[in-house]
Amino acid sequence: MNKAGNSPVSLGLLGAAAFMVIADVRVIDPLLHIIADEFKVGVGSAAIIVSAYTIPYGLFQLVYGPLGDRIGKLKVITVALAAFAVGTAACAFVPNIILLTWLRFLTGMAAAGIIPVTLAYIGDNFPYEQRQAAIGRYLSALVLGQILGGSLGGIFGEYISWRDIFLVFGVVSLIVSLALWRGMGKIKNEDSSQVPFGWATFRPYFQLIAQPVARTVIIGVFIEGFCLFGGFAYVGAFLRDRYSLPYVAIGFMISGFGLGGLIYSRCVRWLVQRLGEKGLMGFGGVFMCISFLAIALLQNWVLFIPLNILMGLGFYMMHSTLQTQATELAPEARGTAVSLFAFNLFIGQGIGAAAFGRIVDNYGYIPCFMITGVAIALLSLWLVKQKQRHEFG
Repeated sequence: MNKAGNSPVSLGLLGAAAFMVIADVRVIDPLLHIIADEFKVGVGSAAIIVSAYTIPYGLFQLVYGPLGDRIGKLKVITVALAAFAVGTAACAFVPNIILLTWLRFLTGMAAAGIIPVTLAYIGDNFPYEQRQAAIGRYLSALVLGQILGGSLGGIFGEYISWRDIFLVFGVVSLIVSLALWRGMGKIKNEDSSQVPFGWATFRPYFQLIAQPVARTVIIGVFIEGFCLFGGFAYVGAFLRDRYSLPYVAIGFMISGFGLGGLIYSRCVRWLVQRLGEKGLMGFGGVFMCISFLAIALLQNWVLFIPLNILMGLGFYMMHSTLQTQATELAPEARGTAVSLFAFNLFIGQGIGAAAFGRIVDNYGYIPCFMITGVAIALLSLWLVKQKQRHEFG
């Protein structure tokens, strides 16, 4: 916990940093075709800017966690956000797709040092009985970034300029980083490790994997990312192919997933009190399973809207619980634990999207969604049984 006399930096300020990172990820979705046209490349070639961001974002989780434990989490968050701000703003001035790709790679590296390290910082500064609610409030900023990022990208791409949105994001992120720097100056002697940063710093990853409770959380989040985001990646294409809906409508409908997360963030304290962690994981899995099966089997696109909201609610019920447990796996190296957690989530997403893509290509959308729903239900059942066995968290 934080040292006596210190109070944690405002969750609102930390949430603003998270909002910028998530919005920056989502803003590319509606802009990809516009960027491809400007640089006279195919959409498939332009999509390299997406991979250039997400791959280092996942990989560098493993670096920032131990670094935050070593030198202080607020220092890492503040410096990473400042670097992210500069790289994002610079994207507004690129002359070609190659330079834009390199800048997205560098901003992905920087962005990796913000959200997981912040979750570890929350773990350091909020007792466990308050942590689920604190993380839930923090997640509301991420959800807003998911909801508004794509919308803002579409507005700027349609009416202003895709370059200007990166400039706006960069300037706002820099202002937030300066506010964090000021807040950091008011907190003396933030907890940090005295172990030198080097190869030995990564030993806690292997020590964590050796613990049964940690393996449960890490395997759980990997499967969650693999199944949910692997299947969800094809929902937009399904809506287009099945119902011939316009892309604008599909974009707004998909944002309902984030709305479900927003509902969770507003009800998290009540849900924790009524359901407990086992109930959150159990009902969360059931909600996601029902949503995927209904989307696959019910032939009415209007029903997708409430089902997608229910899916988002279910995801955040399960995921927030796993996130909270991850913050308690290694209190002496919390940043390392949360970074390993985030790494597995993103690796699971990447592998899952490729695996379910083969199912879609060979068998269609319906088997993809049905397999996803059943797999999530089984994951939920397994997590509840593991919770009963170990009472982890």
